[in-house]
Amino acid sequence: MKKKDKNDKESATLTTAGGAPVSDNQNSLTAGERGPILIQDVHLLEKLAHFNRERIPERVVHAKGAGAHGTFTVTNDITKYTKAKIFSEVGKKTDLIVRYSTVAGERGSADTVRDVRGFAVKFYTEEGNWDLVGNNTPVFFVRDPLKFSDFIHTQKREPHTNLRSQTMWWDFWSLVPESLHQVTILFSDRGIPRGFTHMNGYGSHTYSFINAKDERFWVKFHFKTMQGIKNFTQEEADELVGKDPDWATRDLFERIEKGDYPKWELNVQIMPELEAETYQWNPFDLTKVWPHKDYPLIKVGIMELNRNPSNYFTDVEQAAFDPSNIIPGISYSPDKMLQARIFSYADAHRYRLGANYQRLPINQAKAAKVNTYQRDGFMRFDDNGGSSVIYEPNSFGGPKQNPAYKEPPLKISGNADRYNQPTVDDDFIQPGNLYRLLPPDEQDRLIKNMGGSLKTVPKFIQERMLAHILKADSTWGQRIRKELG
Repeated sequence: MKKKDKNDKESATLTTAGGAPVSDNQNSLTAGERGPILIQDVHLLEKLAHFNRERIPERVVHAKGAGAHGTFTVTNDITKYTKAKIFSEVGKKTDLIVRYSTVAGERGSADTVRDVRGFAVKFYTEEGNWDLVGNNTPVFFVRDPLKFSDFIHTQKREPHTNLRSQTMWWDFWSLVPESLHQVTILFSDRGIPRGFTHMNGYGSHTYSFINAKDERFWVKFHFKTMQGIKNFTQEEADELVGKDPDWATRDLFERIEKGDYPKWELNVQIMPELEAETYQWNPFDLTKVWPHKDYPLIKVGIMELNRNPSNYFTDVEQAAFDPSNIIPGISYSPDKMLQARIFSYADAHRYRLGANYQRLPINQAKAAKVNTYQRDGFMRFDDNGGSSVIYEPNSFGGPKQNPAYKEPPLKISGNADRYNQPTVDDDFIQPGNLYRLLPPDEQDRLIKNMGGSLKTVPKFIQERMLAHILKADSTWGQRIRKELG
């Protein structure tokens, strides 16, 4: 039964979560006009209990984010490299959702801080979900996952002050020279993108492509913004923190709302499998890039964001991006950080959202039928498999393995040990090359940004970091020395 409000709009009857009609949503049930509330006021108790649980645990990293729905359209044929059906023909379209984020801050933090930005894409392909979970930088601070949690702790808050600490940043970075490449990007102009639409996105890790002949290629993914690269200066960003801390979130939403749909061109770099053994860099080192002169960008398609979430919580906060979600024709690599993320992301989602997080509508495969023997667990809101068989192998028609999707063997050799990166992979060459590539005005701002931050930390940490920068480029190091006085 429907009734009309004061504006004569049709409104449905309010109910409890169990579907019972609510007769009064303004006044609690009490024993007398001034008496205490009765425990039988189930509507009140339900509202209070649900309110207390409205905030699921925020992400440990990438807590502050914004997202949008869109489509990916293939523009170039790459089927000689991969049999993934998402790329099977030029003109093919695939639905997707993207989430952009800052890394270190909490959910209420500002969009315009100097930080790496997360760039995660979930493609709803006909073969299942493919999640490409990356950043707006092609490299990262560390190459071994044993260092990851320690690094993230430096970006969070000190236990005694509950404040962020630049001393923690620089102490860690100065003790982990491999971080210099990413630190250089972070303190360059690209450390504060002008919103999410004016930044590139990268898969960052090395992945595999597998073609119809079962040939393996190593691949890196690059999303190039078609809006052009634009960044905030430190001064502009600092001003916005106080005026509009949600600037990037607002900008993305309003662009899409008015039909100004942002686009990115997806490109790949391809390395034949055997070339990884002799290439000058370890191609699975997350602190290194593959120079484009060695492996040029190959155009693949266009990603367009054209629909805002109808509900932020269901579409963005509950969206779980997971690099273990791959499809036939796309696979992993020996990248140590990728290997760890394959486990850690899914595990984080199971903690934050529950064991059935992939059955939430935003995470559920849209085209492929999901057939598993997973049953029960918190928040199982479908039919839980009904009366179907719950074990395998079985004689009653349950889903079975299909050898047609077997990957070619991954070549592995060597003794099990804890290996440090070989010294041939010099951690200072690529940061020095990057510094020399920057135009003079960007070099000036890099010096100012790095120097301004380093000035706040103890002198012995300054000296240790300065030694690394001098190895990368002597001019750069001398300018930092001068900036520090």
